[in-house]
Amino acid sequence: MPARFPFHPHSHQIDVRVFYGDTDQMGVAYYANYLRWFEMARNEYMRSVGYTYARLESEGLVLPVIDVGCRYRKPARYDEELTLESWIAEKTRVRVRFEYRIWNAAHAKPITEGFTVHASLDRQGRPTRLPAGFLDILTVHTS
Repeated sequence: MPARFPFHPHSHQIDVRVFYGDTDQMGVAYYANYLRWFEMARNEYMRSVGYTYARLESEGLVLPVIDVGCRYRKPARYDEELTLESWIAEKTRVRVRFEYRIWNAAHAKPITEGFTVHASLDRQGRPTRLPAGFLDILTVHTS
């Protein structure tokens, strides 16, 4: 994808459109949809680096959100095209922090910025280390 915006150098981007069902009576995207868009961006980031959520789960791990933040700068409106940008901001042996920006295709500034922090847990809900292969891939894509 050609760089239309000043993207983070290690980010992944996907394009989406604001559907009518994403909006309220004023045609503005409902605030919780931004978290859904963060999730979409995160899933596609993982797919782009070759380590999907399905792969993590097949290895007995889950990555629940343990912290989230979102700053709304401008609203997204019905039928607008958005670019969802995501990247890894921080990683440890048991946690990963994703950062996000949502761009309106007609603007050169992000309309929303946010983050999610994920803990690595086994199927019984106990903290566990992230797989070395996953951390290696993240290192390549964050260095």
